Amino acid sequence: MNIPVLVVVLADFAAIGLLPRVFFKRGSLNHGWWLTALPFFCCPAFLVAAAAAGWHSWLGAGAPSAVGAAVAGVLAVISAALLAMTLGTHRVPLALWHQDDDPPASIVTYGAYTRIRHPFYASFLLTLVAAVVMFPHLGTVVPLCYAIVKLNMTAAREERRLSASKFGGEYRAYVARTGRFLPI
Repeated sequence: MNIPVLVVVLADFAAIGLLPRVFFKRGSLNHGWWLTALPFFCCPAFLVAAAAAGWHSWLGAGAPSAVGAAVAGVLAVISAALLAMTLGTHRVPLALWHQDDDPPASIVTYGAYTRIRHPFYASFLLTLVAAVVMFPHLGTVVPLCYAIVKLNMTAAREERRLSASKFGGEYRAYVARTGRFLPI
């Protein structure tokens, strides 16, 4: 495993893990939050264990190649940049995920949100993709697949709430011109 790339990917996971403490409004870390956050605890723990134990990826000893490690590093840096851009877009902290008692006070359609409705989630998924590219193994692929499902479910729930809010018309027009996790 390429240790410098591992450090960059683990730094991304650490930044994601710090968000509830340094950015989001205080709220309860309910079961929905923990279920959504699960892959972001499991994947880095697996990567550290794999590096410490000298485990090999599915591709065998010495894999992934230098190109794979470089691609993983680039994806991790893009993820970190998107995360920073998204943080910079917000003027006020957001509610933690799954907080039913915190209705939207506004919608954000500028900055990182210009082409992607959920840039935080896109950044999170890019970090998991970087982990898979760096170390293709069941211990990285399963968290990625799980996160794709959970973040899609969470995003859909948020989108339903915003569509039903006082910003519904504006939000539905925004949905029509943006992608959920990827620019369209």
